[in-house]
Amino acid sequence: MFKVLKYSKKSRARLGKLETAHGIVKTPFFMPIATRAAVKNLSSEELKNLGVQIILSNTYHLFLRPGLQVIKKAGGLHKFMHWDGPILTDSGGYQIFSLSKWRKVTDKGVEFRSEIDGSKIFLDPEKAIKIQKILGSDILMVLDECVGWPTKRNKVKKSVERTTEWAKRSKKIKLDRCLLFGIIQGGTYNDLREKSAKEIVSLGFDGYAIGGLTVGEPIEKTYKIVKFVEKYLPKDKPRYLMGVGKPEQILKAVKSGIDMFDCVIPTRNARHGLLYVKTAKNFVNYNKVKYQKLHIKNSQYKNDFKPLDKFCTCYTCKNYTRAYLRHLFLTNEPLALRLTTIHNLKFYLDLMKEIRKQIRNGLL
Repeated sequence: MFKVLKYSKKSRARLGKLETAHGIVKTPFFMPIATRAAVKNLSSEELKNLGVQIILSNTYHLFLRPGLQVIKKAGGLHKFMHWDGPILTDSGGYQIFSLSKWRKVTDKGVEFRSEIDGSKIFLDPEKAIKIQKILGSDILMVLDECVGWPTKRNKVKKSVERTTEWAKRSKKIKLDRCLLFGIIQGGTYNDLREKSAKEIVSLGFDGYAIGGLTVGEPIEKTYKIVKFVEKYLPKDKPRYLMGVGKPEQILKAVKSGIDMFDCVIPTRNARHGLLYVKTAKNFVNYNKVKYQKLHIKNSQYKNDFKPLDKFCTCYTCKNYTRAYLRHLFLTNEPLALRLTTIHNLKFYLDLMKEIRKQIRNGLL
């Protein structure tokens, strides 16, 4: 299960380990996004070589394509994508927010209109869990209703009530070896966050996620809500801040007691040539992540034959120059996407490794 190995004396940060059916994960950690059973442009072997501990895949999208029958015949998601490490699957709750034009929400569940062929797909709390069981996920997320910002209070209140009821229904499904996480909603309303946290915690999940943040609200509101909600969460269970984020946001959230993160930022930005470069060997301290964002397509890198990041040991930085990476982008070579994704993920993995080191040494 989950064990806290050390509490910081300087902040709310904790060092821990999370035991899953496919291995132990050191916390705090970051999950690369493999929405459709692949981290874009990378193989499972490359993820393993980078030191990725755990990945995140999506219930809704895998249910649409390739479909449960294919994954079942393959022997589960792990075998299907040749990944033997832990997998967390999102329930489809985020799609209630991101696909708002193509869905209808009721107390029973959610009806989506497939973006593939227009067919109707109904997802309820029970079905979301059953799909994740077939996928063979290590960490399952309950179905929740995620609303954007700004949203009127009465609608947020309804989403909190619905999320709690759906969580109760999810708990009734019998599970084997996997972990089930509850999700706390409530927008930017403290009283609704408190209500949601108390109700979800009372149900007794294996871990707790803070959902419905970084959906349009100012980042300072995000920080305040995370700090507020954390005090209602059990100390002996992992805390997951969904969809976050930027390096400095992760650092701040860790200091507020968060253990788990996921975000498309490193891989998506890599595909657009926006890269994360350390500005110091020891690039994390209590107050700051020392890095810069480098736009590799800019003309200033045309004759720049230095490594992308002199402090990085990834395959890209050890073998290729900034000038070459820029050339790949300008000539639309697919190799650009692979090499930059390798680097950005390594930056994020190094960030988490350094954060764990700082907590271990009593500096964070």
